[in-house]
Amino acid sequence: MSKQVKELVRRLRPSLSLAEYGRLFTDTTAYMEISYGDVIEIDNHHYLVLRDEVERSFGIEDPKYWVKRCILLETGERRILKLVFHEKFMLKLGALEIPCYRSPEKEARILDLVRGDLRFMQGYSRFDKKGNVVRIIEIISGKRLDHAVFEIETNHRDYFYNHLPGILKKFMDSCRAIKFLHDHGEIHGDIRRDHLWIEHGTGRYRWIDFDYAYEFEENPFGLDIFGLGSLLIYLVGKQIFTMSNLESQGFSKEVAASISEEDFSLLYKNRIVNLKKLYPYIPKRLNLVLMHFSNKAEVFYETVDEFLQDLEPCIDEINPNYALQTPGGDNSFE
Repeated sequence: MSKQVKELVRRLRPSLSLAEYGRLFTDTTAYMEISYGDVIEIDNHHYLVLRDEVERSFGIEDPKYWVKRCILLETGERRILKLVFHEKFMLKLGALEIPCYRSPEKEARILDLVRGDLRFMQGYSRFDKKGNVVRIIEIISGKRLDHAVFEIETNHRDYFYNHLPGILKKFMDSCRAIKFLHDHGEIHGDIRRDHLWIEHGTGRYRWIDFDYAYEFEENPFGLDIFGLGSLLIYLVGKQIFTMSNLESQGFSKEVAASISEEDFSLLYKNRIVNLKKLYPYIPKRLNLVLMHFSNKAEVFYETVDEFLQDLEPCIDEINPNYALQTPGGDNSFE
């Protein structure tokens, strides 16, 4: 390691033992070998690795060894470095099988496309000495939207009438951000609950992680739209419902018995989409939007515009309905 890098490390991380750590990487191909205390040099900038990022789902941490949380030694700013990692898998959507894969090059293009658009995470890409595309990402200080929604301390009825309309209006702007990508021939590729964050201070909703791509001949934007639908289902329900958690959420055996095969998600087989069977006060028009993503659906949204045209009038129905209810009224299911 150069004397300059050693001095930078000592200044910003005086507790770091350079005898134990401190390797300098200009080639990030072997990302599994890069760990805490190492320094990655990209475009004459030096990034001190603090840890590997993790994805948290259902209380389980899944390490992402190719994603490093770092400090830019020259400035002290925190950054996330996404190194090149390729994987492929097949996703089933009804009877269809859709090839999905990671594309660092595609994420690099989107970072360029959305620069300055704060509906998206911000960053840029650079090549390491071996030609690997490294994406350098600004860290968003905030919380996942789904976590923020789940943590609202109220029953579903009060949440639905008093909180959901405002959430959906912001969500619609996030949908328009995805339309912006589609209008430019790009896709997000991995729309799901943990990829939409609320920024602290501003309350702005921001998309993260653009490195997945897919090949869906029937509709090149189809999986993005299904992702938006799945997110909407979560927001309306305030959580995900399956047959296994209905009883613990206070629903009767009669309600559980009313759930049929057509009430489940076409993409996520165990998730209940027909939320009106759980909460009868959900307006029919809104529930019909949800049912476009169910096993019952015969017609699917082909564009974000179609999705938004159906969703927008639903928001305006919620508050007038609430005016007929007792404010903060009880919910017999909770």
